[in-house]
Amino acid sequence: MIGIRVLLGACVAMCLSLPALAEVKIREVTSPGGVDAWLVEDHSIPFTALEIRFRGGTSLDAAGKRGATYLMAALLEEGAGDLKAQDYARKLEGLAAYFSYDARDDALSVSARFLTENRDEAVDMLRLTLNEPRFDQDALDRVRAQIVSGLKSDLKDPRSIAGEVFARSAYADHPYETDGKGTIESVTSLTREDVLAAHRNVLARDRMVVAAVGDIDEAELGRLLDRLFAELPASGAPLPGPATVTIPGGVTVVDFATPQSTALFGHSGIDRDDPDFFAAYILNQILGGGSFESRLMTEVREKRGLTYGVYSYLVPKDNAAIYMGSVASSNDRIAEAIGVIRDEWRKMAEEGVTPKELQDAKTYLTGAYPLRFDGNAQIASIMASMQMQGLPVDYIATRNDQVNAVTLDDVKRVAQELLRPEDLHFVVVGQPEGLETTTN
Repeated sequence: MIGIRVLLGACVAMCLSLPALAEVKIREVTSPGGVDAWLVEDHSIPFTALEIRFRGGTSLDAAGKRGATYLMAALLEEGAGDLKAQDYARKLEGLAAYFSYDARDDALSVSARFLTENRDEAVDMLRLTLNEPRFDQDALDRVRAQIVSGLKSDLKDPRSIAGEVFARSAYADHPYETDGKGTIESVTSLTREDVLAAHRNVLARDRMVVAAVGDIDEAELGRLLDRLFAELPASGAPLPGPATVTIPGGVTVVDFATPQSTALFGHSGIDRDDPDFFAAYILNQILGGGSFESRLMTEVREKRGLTYGVYSYLVPKDNAAIYMGSVASSNDRIAEAIGVIRDEWRKMAEEGVTPKELQDAKTYLTGAYPLRFDGNAQIASIMASMQMQGLPVDYIATRNDQVNAVTLDDVKRVAQELLRPEDLHFVVVGQPEGLETTTN
């Protein structure tokens, strides 16, 4: 057993240390039973990474049952079939296999890593997990208590408070408007039947994507897919429809006793499948995309010392798109920081970007992209995300060409259309001086 664990550790280490890939050869595979998947073969080490996504995620929570999907996902590793939680964990450890689960707004994610010599047993364990989770009451109570503890901590966290208020304003009458983890009250009231219902709603073949990378060929993957998924129901709960971004321009102040105010800001954004997405992506990199050379970082931090960090980011969800940002500053300076952010939003909308800014952003984005492919697990995750976003199988090969094809005029046009400083809404949590709740 110790030898197997050492081998798995060595395989994972080798995966993490692989050089960045200039090309990833993806093949589309359909199992004999009709399950589709993407595959990258790599027989250099006896190890396979498998990524599974089920569309819908926490947005499929039934009315009045917020948090059920998140709780269900957390319970998937707490025993299955005849194996209670401790026995399940021991068997998984003995196989030197790794499974993990996560539930977010748009997807429930399943990640699996296993050695070739233990593949059959590991797949049987995962099949049991997906099809016959136990959801024992003692495990449910224990995991529920952990989630409730986290929710109580969120009530004292300014950024969590800001996120809740912003979402409630932005996504009225849609599951996005509330935290997928649920509330203390909703999670406390969930029953085992609610968790079973969430399992039926989410884990179904009609909303599933699969990606595999490693020591496995097409025929082996086809057999694996049918073993894993043949028993899942063909369909689950209806997927949610589009959300309308309803947040108006202005400021919402949430009083919170702290010397520093935290702010989230934004307005409606751009869909991932919009032809102008790459122009918007480059625009955001220049405006506030995480670099110390971004305009927001230069103007808010470097020139004025108003914050340690200020960022902007595109958020294209399955059913809505927003353009957001975040900043924190002392209570007596947050109003000035917000004013500078609005000014930079307006300046880029009116003037666009410079040729040097465009070239520097392209150089960074195209140079950093290959570094993402640093191991089988990461490649599998990227492939699953591509399928969720509806991207073509050759996207990895063409992505940098699409970045480089964006012109200065493209960015200027998109800046004029996308950036609307008058529509920016700031949710400020703290005791900011010179700010009060207003609506444009």
